[in-house]
Amino acid sequence: MLPQALGYVQFSAPDLDDWRTYGTRLLGLQAVDRSAKTLAFRMDDRKQRVLIDADGRQGVKTFGWEVADATALDALAARLEANGTPVARGARALAEERRVADLVVAKDPLGNTLEFFHGPEIAGDPFVPGRNISGFRTGPLGLGHVVMTGDRIDPVVDFYRNVLGFGLSDYYDHPFPARFMHCNPRHHSLAFVETGKVGMHHLMMELYSFDDIGQGYDLAQLEEGRVGVTLGRHAGDYMTSFYTNTPSGFLVEYGWGGQCIDPETWVATERQEGPSIWGHDRSWLPPEKREEALRMRLKNAEDGLRRPVQVMEGNYNLMPGVCPWWDGITGRAEKRQGGKG
Repeated sequence: MLPQALGYVQFSAPDLDDWRTYGTRLLGLQAVDRSAKTLAFRMDDRKQRVLIDADGRQGVKTFGWEVADATALDALAARLEANGTPVARGARALAEERRVADLVVAKDPLGNTLEFFHGPEIAGDPFVPGRNISGFRTGPLGLGHVVMTGDRIDPVVDFYRNVLGFGLSDYYDHPFPARFMHCNPRHHSLAFVETGKVGMHHLMMELYSFDDIGQGYDLAQLEEGRVGVTLGRHAGDYMTSFYTNTPSGFLVEYGWGGQCIDPETWVATERQEGPSIWGHDRSWLPPEKREEALRMRLKNAEDGLRRPVQVMEGNYNLMPGVCPWWDGITGRAEKRQGGKG
């Protein structure tokens, strides 16, 4: 009955044309539906994943979390109400607008609107990206992840863990407090960072090809002020990514190579190495926190912090060893493994 994946998101924007250009020419989304005040994007076989409402504001309007079926939806609604969270049944017109079979609506402790749904509508024609990309990693993992900001994140984290059943993936407190949570094998589908204000921080979209990221980075750097966080690699989900500023006043993380976990056996730990292994200079941080984050990354380099690259079958070539030093390192590791039998 618990949420299985992030199914769709809806944002506010002052202007649809800016979003259409940004969404298709940089992110590679497919614009599929538009009225005078709304715009929808596809990123896979779903009818829509990202919805834009030109209401003159900026920020997030709705998060759509998918459940398995009608029985699960009713059970989740009852669970929310039993824990003191008011729930409203979504009108038929709203379900049709969201292109789902049915939904209920609630709010989290920060006031974010949550729509829990089942039965998403599948498109009859293939996804056509707005620029030449290999496609987005979605499916059972959902459309990506969202990261929210708050002045006090512990109460909202408790809500998502104890009421909605999200699992804790990992956490850290420096250079800013952050908590990462999962509801499927994606390392995290939701996270909260404590910044002193309530709002949307970023939406992450993961692509199948590393070159999609590099080419997107080239495109983003052509626009002054578009890059919000430089290219880097995270220490938690191992994602290599960069972030761009959206027309809705938050960031989109554009990434490749995120690790998957086993939600049944995963044990959360404190991430002592901080947010990133390298890169990811965050222009949104205040100067003292930005300096602290840099010191943490430099220490990671000094300590020789490395993480394996996450690849899928058929998306890599195995490179033979040509370095005696590296062959010696891997050979010693194999011997140690053999000695444990």
